[in-house]
Amino acid sequence: MSNQTLENKKIAFLATDGFEQVELTKPWEAIKEAGATVHLVSIKSGKIQGVHHDKQGDQFDVDKIVGDVSASDYDGLVLPGGVFNPDALRVNDEAVDFVRDFFKQHKPVAAICHGPWTLVEAGVVEGRRVTSWPSLKTDLTNAGADWVDEECVCDEGLVTSRNPDDLPAFCEKAIEEFAEGKHAKQTV
Repeated sequence: MSNQTLENKKIAFLATDGFEQVELTKPWEAIKEAGATVHLVSIKSGKIQGVHHDKQGDQFDVDKIVGDVSASDYDGLVLPGGVFNPDALRVNDEAVDFVRDFFKQHKPVAAICHGPWTLVEAGVVEGRRVTSWPSLKTDLTNAGADWVDEECVCDEGLVTSRNPDDLPAFCEKAIEEFAEGKHAKQTV
C-alpha cells in the first residue's frame, strides 16, 4: 500500500443503501490507515445497507447527512459503487451538489465501479479520461468523457477504477491524490 500520509486530512465517503461493501470498506481501511479522518456521508440518517454483488451485506452507521455538510468540510471524496447506491445518489439534488462542489473546489475525487454514475449527473466528466464498470461506458461517453478499460485511471485528481479487483491500485492512487491535495484542472 502507499506510504503517503493523510494526517490532518478529512475524507468523505458518499453512499446510501445498496453500495458494494468491499468498495467502501477497503478504501476506508486504507485511507484511515494512511492517517485520514473518514466520515460516511449519506442521504439518510441511521444505518445504510451494504451488498456483496447481489447478496445482502452488513449495515453501516452514517456519520453525517449530505444536507448537513459541505465539500469545504473535506479534503477529498470517495464514491463506492454498487448498482442501487449511485442510482439513488444521482437523483438526490443535495448529493449531486455535494459531488459537484468537490470539483468546483478542485479537490480530489475517487469513484469506483458504478460510482461514476453520480459524476455524470453532476456534469463533471466532460473532457475527462475515466473508467468504470463496463455498463456505464455509454453513459460516461455520452456525458463527454473519454472512457477507457484500464485498472485505474487518474485525470487531474479524478481517480476511477472498474471493479473490486482493481481496489489495490484504486486505493493507492486515491491516497496519492488526497495527499497531493487540490488540482487546478480538477474542476467543473
